[in-house]
Amino acid sequence: MSKEKPLDRYMRLAIKEAGKNLRSMHGGPFGSCIVKNGKILAVCRNTVLKYDATCHAEINAIRHASRKIRSFDLSGAVLYSTTEPCPMCFSAIHWAGIKTVVYGTTIHDAARSGFRELMIRNTTLRSLGKCSITIHAGCMAKECKNLFKTWDALANKRVY
Repeated sequence: MSKEKPLDRYMRLAIKEAGKNLRSMHGGPFGSCIVKNGKILAVCRNTVLKYDATCHAEINAIRHASRKIRSFDLSGAVLYSTTEPCPMCFSAIHWAGIKTVVYGTTIHDAARSGFRELMIRNTTLRSLGKCSITIHAGCMAKECKNLFKTWDALANKRVY
């Protein structure tokens, strides 16, 4: 039996958290996890439909992690997201000092499921902003796409 890679371990946490919205309907099928020096600082999901349009999984995770360490500075942390962060989230990731983003599906996958995405890829934002965030795309993409497939089949979903 092969040992699970750390990338997969942390992405699996984000996927599990995103899956909670398939029952609660507090937001779309999006989850995020922030890790620094091997320590999990936050595991959060999207809660936009609950009360706030800015409550994307990544923003919620940044807020939670920052409260946990009592600092806005998450320098050196890695953020795992089931879907490529939107421009708002990518900007917050940059401002928080997070060094690496790992994601599963793309913003184009989210748009195909009806979400109103600004079609600006993270690589484009990184280039335009001249920032040094490392980006790893496609981590557990099949599992992340399954979140969208399940979401798409729900009768009571709301896209935004």
